[in-house]
Amino acid sequence: MTTFEALGIDARLIRATDELGYINPTAIQEQAIPILLSGTKDFIGLAQTGTGKTAAFGLPLLHVIDAAEKYPQALVVCPTRELCMQIVKEIELFKKYIPGVSVVAVYGGASIGLQIRDLKRGVQIVVATPGRLIDLIERKAIELEEIKYVVLDEADEMLNMGFQEDIEFILKNTPQRESTWLFSATMPAEIRKVSKRYMKDPKEVTVGKVNTANKSIDHQYYVTTAQHRYETLKRIIDFNPGIYGIIFTRTKIDAQQISERLTREGYDIDALHGDLTQVQRDKVMGQFRDKSLQLLIATDVAARGIDVQGITHVINYELPDDVEVYTHRSGRTGRAGAQGICISIVHSKEMYKFKQIERINNSQFHKLDIPSGKDVCRKQFFHFMDKLLSADISHGNYETYVPMLAEKFADITKEEVLKRVAAMEFDRFLKYYENAEDLNVRERSRKDDMGARRKEEVGGRGDKRRDAPRSGGGYSRLFVNLGTKDGFYKASFLQFILDMSDLRKDVLGKIDMKDMNTWIEIEKNAAQQMIRSLDGKNYKGRRIRMNDAETGGRR
Repeated sequence: MTTFEALGIDARLIRATDELGYINPTAIQEQAIPILLSGTKDFIGLAQTGTGKTAAFGLPLLHVIDAAEKYPQALVVCPTRELCMQIVKEIELFKKYIPGVSVVAVYGGASIGLQIRDLKRGVQIVVATPGRLIDLIERKAIELEEIKYVVLDEADEMLNMGFQEDIEFILKNTPQRESTWLFSATMPAEIRKVSKRYMKDPKEVTVGKVNTANKSIDHQYYVTTAQHRYETLKRIIDFNPGIYGIIFTRTKIDAQQISERLTREGYDIDALHGDLTQVQRDKVMGQFRDKSLQLLIATDVAARGIDVQGITHVINYELPDDVEVYTHRSGRTGRAGAQGICISIVHSKEMYKFKQIERINNSQFHKLDIPSGKDVCRKQFFHFMDKLLSADISHGNYETYVPMLAEKFADITKEEVLKRVAAMEFDRFLKYYENAEDLNVRERSRKDDMGARRKEEVGGRGDKRRDAPRSGGGYSRLFVNLGTKDGFYKASFLQFILDMSDLRKDVLGKIDMKDMNTWIEIEKNAAQQMIRSLDGKNYKGRRIRMNDAETGGRR
């Protein structure tokens, strides 16, 4: 097998990777690093999350920069604060034996003054989120004229979050760059356009197929009714003792409500959503990383850039609207060669959409029966027995207590002791699942299936119509007195209005932002919900005014 040394990188980097236990490069590292070491070739790397992309660009960057020069030479742009910090952490480990190299992270939610101070000290590599980087550019706190290397990491995520204009602005402001390296899990048309506009004859490497699910992930799904979705989630969790996972919901309200219900029922879980402050978010993520929390429930926006090792399960409480979102959700597990499981709870009416996801991901999805109450109790029982048998009794001086235990249980048989242990551990489960109902949606007649399929096909054609240009009688145009002067970029504004209204992104059309105002195209049946949610509210001490741009009508 190929080694890092055989790829031709600096011996000091080899020393660091050896200490970290990195002996054989992953597929993306093996193919990307030899190309990037020249520092003069544009590059596109398509690989799933968790395949080692940070090392694939981080090691070549450290190889080609000049440690003697104390100005920004390389710029890494990524979608979120968490990913930004993760990249810096890994590069810090790689540069251990290269003196004089400095890496700085700049992102929103932290003191911009401290970040400016760090930049002024002299830095060769800047890792940044788009919004904060543009803020620094406009304050003239960072010089990009001499940037030689630009890395766009998780490019599809950044475009999903509405950062396309920001990315193009950044590329326009790095005129002296010698190469651009773009890494992405998927390749939507927007990324292809950006690459054609700003990259020259890029070398493209694909590890696996684009939009193909990670082969280390077992994709499973359960079909149930809408009213049984929460109970199905509980049963899945109970059927997988030892689970360490992320549950995805569509809205922050769902995330919070499900988290509160599960917490009341004794589960170690917390929610991650747009209403949390950065301090609260960091606290939740800290508890999840050190496994004080067994489960994290999150919206797609709030989970951007989460990079946590060892996640065993991803659960889609509801299916996402976009196939790319499913790919990113599932990519949180099955990392670095480990096996993972992605579970989807599917309503019978969503089967058409689910089959589309399965087809585009080009991976087999396994339909499973929702476990019965007896199945759950049996699984929990055997898990407990395995824990009991594998308990470490080599320390603690338990021998001292054995005579007392023997005396205490002298009149009780071994079988009775085991029954009492089981009763203490499983009483709650046995009572809860004693009369548990069947949550599965059973086979319908062929006639019913054909009728449902016709409805789904009509729905499919409707989905295509939604992808068409958003104009005509089906959309309203709203006015709101918020704009870029309020500190918004398009991505942060989009997140703000969706979080406030609990609407999905697909109801929106064009968003036209100005300094003081913004005009929003939105489906007519969602317009009043948007107005009710925002009009009259306050943002940073300013009263929000939202109305129909054509009629001036409010609530």
